[in-house]
Order: sequence, then C-alpha cells, then structure tokens
Amino acid sequence: MNHMREAWRILLAAAVLASPLAAAAEPTGPQPRLPTQKLTILGKSGTRHVFDVEVATTPEQQEVGEMFRTNIPAGSGMFFDWGQPRDVPMWMKNCPVPEDMVFIGQDGRISHIAENTVPQSLAQISSGGAVRATLELQGGLTAKLDISVGDRVAGVIFPR
Repeated sequence: MNHMREAWRILLAAAVLASPLAAAAEPTGPQPRLPTQKLTILGKSGTRHVFDVEVATTPEQQEVGEMFRTNIPAGSGMFFDWGQPRDVPMWMKNCPVPEDMVFIGQDGRISHIAENTVPQSLAQISSGGAVRATLELQGGLTAKLDISVGDRVAGVIFPR
C-alpha cells in the first residue's frame, strides 16, 4: 500500500511540474521594450517633468521590470499599476544600474521615494504604505529634478 501511495505522489509531482501552472523560468535577459505612455510629474513649484514610460501591465512584465537593462535614459522609466492600493515590496535582483523608485498613492501624489537603490540587491525596498503605482526612474534623477513626496503624477492611470 505504501508503494502504491509513493507511486501516486511521484505521478502527481510530475504532472504538476509539467503543467502550465508550474513556475515560469527565471528570466535571463531584459524583456522587450513595452508599450509607452506619457507621464508628467507636477512639482509644488509648478515645474513639469514629462517622461515617456513603459507600462508593465501583466504580472510577468511587472516581475521582470527593468531587470538586465544597463541604461535607463533620463526621459524614460517604467510604470507599474498595482490595480488597487497595497503595500508593494520591490527589489533590485538582476538590475545592474541604480534606480529611483517613486511610489504613488491612489490620489496620484508621490507618497515615498527610494533613491539610488543598490544594483543587484535582494533587499526589499518598501513602498512605505499602500500605493496604487510605482514608477522606476534613472538613479539620482528625482534629486536632480527636485521631485519629492507630495508632487502630483498625471498620465497613464491618473487624470491630467
């Protein structure tokens, strides 16, 4: 009876591993460029910074994000819509360049910025609370452009 039970366990394990529900293979290179949209950050002083951002819409696109990309041009970035406000832990696995992670609340206001994140780090980067979206930009860009908490984001999912 134990022999039969063990055979069923092996058969079940093989079926699970062969199924489409099995975990996807670890990415080994950057994903193709995603569709882009314009996004504007409106500073408290009236400054406007316009970015052409790739929009990661599927869980697979969001999981890969900026992995393996060796350059993030100053006028671009990657936008992640989480669908509804939630705590979002991010990381820098397979990301060879520093990034500024801009966390955006449901109201379209920047609620937290993680500046110059550490390339290749597996440490979690907290959103600092529930957010609706995350914007990844070139490392150091938010300080250079004086983008800060409280600034408003317009475009993609946030009304202009």
